[in-house]
Amino acid sequence: MEVSSPERFRVKAPLELESYGDELDKLKSAGQDAFAAISAIPGIVDVNSSLAKGNPEVQIVYNRERLSQLDLQLKPVAELVRNKIQGQVPTEFKQRDRQIDILVRLDEDGRMGLEALRQIVVNPRGRVPVILDTVADLRVREGPNEIRHLDQQRGMVISANVDGISLSDATALIGEAMLRVELPDGFDFEIKGQAEEMERSLNSMFFALGLALFLVYIVMASQFESLLHPFIILFSVPLAIIGVLVTLFVGGWSLNILVFIGLIMLAGIVVNNAIVLVDYINNMRRQGVEKEVAVKRSCEARFRPILMTTMTTVLGLVPLALGLGEGSEIRTPMAITVISGLTSSTFLTLVVIPSLYLLVDFSKIDRELEEEETTKVEQTAGV
Repeated sequence: MEVSSPERFRVKAPLELESYGDELDKLKSAGQDAFAAISAIPGIVDVNSSLAKGNPEVQIVYNRERLSQLDLQLKPVAELVRNKIQGQVPTEFKQRDRQIDILVRLDEDGRMGLEALRQIVVNPRGRVPVILDTVADLRVREGPNEIRHLDQQRGMVISANVDGISLSDATALIGEAMLRVELPDGFDFEIKGQAEEMERSLNSMFFALGLALFLVYIVMASQFESLLHPFIILFSVPLAIIGVLVTLFVGGWSLNILVFIGLIMLAGIVVNNAIVLVDYINNMRRQGVEKEVAVKRSCEARFRPILMTTMTTVLGLVPLALGLGEGSEIRTPMAITVISGLTSSTFLTLVVIPSLYLLVDFSKIDRELEEEETTKVEQTAGV
């Protein structure tokens, strides 16, 4: 028995394959097949299994029918054999402030070796002595190195590292390899480790990005008092993603968690330019300017403010993008994501957003603007 303090910090292996099954022998056989299949995959190295080779042990298999014929019960006999071999502490020896256990068991000659174990008497108070070999079968077998339980099920863990391939590709290759391994009935496997944590993190990032877009849309809908205007403004987000993907592809960067954080930031930044443009168009239309004329004048008037706000943000992130200072490699992908997304969105916004504004049918909004203008004229005439 080994007692240790709980681990406060544990770094999982990049790849961990957990297999579950009740029968230890079948689990060991399935683990060997899975170990061989994973070891044969190019790019996966340092494959280790938790089912290592165990130590030899003597297993006692009692004959219940024979015990019943000799009028013996299994539990008392098994406890007696255990106490004789392992020992029992019936009392303690007290010496001043110390308490010393008194261990009672067979002497070393009576419990060393298979033949000595066979001669253990299992009914010391009986008229005729009955030895252990009469009521049990003693076998020498290889015991398990460890018995591990995962989620309250007996299981094993095969861990590995990656070399030259990405974690997602390695996970896919292991999944394909395990489909070719014939697992016994009732056995299953799961791919965990850093691969599971990566998948969980990506799902959280997707949820955060969707939630950010939803909140931005709700806020804009309440401010514009319209459902169409925020919908047009949100088209600036895909325009930013285009620039991010192109930059990552050209630069050879991967789509990691920091890039997703940058995308979440872009969801609230890139809409500012479109908000300024659409709001200016609506103000001109309220003044009675036609739609096409209002769109053209708004693009000319808002080009300079939009360019100024974009340049201040981009120039402020340049030091982070250059990777200056210690630990900058962690912040660089996020800065590059914001710079590339904001730059592409700025220039595409001035083309795509006005075009969408002209294509969308604002007949209901036009009527509302006309009614609002009529109301203002009537109020002015009344004054």
